[in-house]
Amino acid sequence: MNHSFVLALSTMVGTIIGAGIFGIPFVVAKSGIIPAVFYFLLLGGAVMLLHLLFGEVALRTKEKHRLIGYAGQYLGRKAKVVATFSTVFGIVGALLAYTILGGQFLKIIFNSTLPFSEATLAVLFWAVLSFFIFRGIQLIAKAEFIMNVALFLSILVIFFFAAPHVRLDNFTLIDVNHVFLPYGVILFALAGWAAIPEIADFFKARREKKTLDNVIIWASGIVAVLYFLFALFVVGVSGQGTSPDALEGLVPFLGKEIIVLGAAFGLVAIAASFLVLGNYLKNSLLYDFKLPYLLAASAATLLPLGLFLAGFREFVLVLGVVGITMGIIEGVLIVMLFYKAKEKGERVPEYSITIPRFLPFLVALLLVGGALAELFFSYIQ
Repeated sequence: MNHSFVLALSTMVGTIIGAGIFGIPFVVAKSGIIPAVFYFLLLGGAVMLLHLLFGEVALRTKEKHRLIGYAGQYLGRKAKVVATFSTVFGIVGALLAYTILGGQFLKIIFNSTLPFSEATLAVLFWAVLSFFIFRGIQLIAKAEFIMNVALFLSILVIFFFAAPHVRLDNFTLIDVNHVFLPYGVILFALAGWAAIPEIADFFKARREKKTLDNVIIWASGIVAVLYFLFALFVVGVSGQGTSPDALEGLVPFLGKEIIVLGAAFGLVAIAASFLVLGNYLKNSLLYDFKLPYLLAASAATLLPLGLFLAGFREFVLVLGVVGITMGIIEGVLIVMLFYKAKEKGERVPEYSITIPRFLPFLVALLLVGGALAELFFSYIQ
């Protein structure tokens, strides 16, 4: 693996791994192992396919775009409006969620050493990462590589201390009352198509762009396996006592120290996702709306801060709304873009996917149907 491939892989992995990982053990504990395996296989394959489809769209287009620009170019003005809403609403919501969680993690880590409130620490978290967004993707890619090294080391430490406490009787095979529960959390956690245009831009030479599909496949596979192992270890230790944040429920078994370690691990994960998502929104405004660089970067960073200061600080609610919006709207748009780019693409892509025509539409149907089922069983019933 060459240097560019490693940095691109790190960017992709860093984008996908975010706040969603902390919700996975809780829903696995509630639904059981059988539904969890089913959702990881089904959604893991569906999301990987969407990543590959979006990658081909990017490679078939000469100009630099993001989802908004691709929708406008290939699907028309109405689709561009929908993509604009989804991109801005979804990414600002995700950045808001990361800001909230960043403050919580910093409070756990520095509770006895820094006399700051959780809200102040959240703003500090936002300020540091916003600086990297202003600097651009090259610095972000290098920073994410370091972050991912720290991330995997932290996970290994958690696995090491958790392994002796794992018990088979902590696992439930299936609970029909919560069988739909993992859908939204796992979908949100696996989705990382926001990073793909960034990686396509990061690769300069044609021979490098030819590795984009390998980056996507490796990143999607690594993240899915990592999520599943993390869920197994956490649920294996805390069982039905698994907490929604995955960490608090481990305290009776592993001690308070694991909370600090887990918070450090979480901080690294959400910081990496914050960086790439913020940069993605900045570039959408820069390339698709032709805003000046300073204005685009300011909008991408100040909007989530404004919502946070206005009092929107319910992490779970923000995460749920963002997951439904980005999962349904953007997933369906990517499928439509793929076929239009096949017809109207401006250049020969470095890779091209040949699949049955019904398959991407089946994925789109899965996204919509699953989201409606989650909405009904989680919020209406």
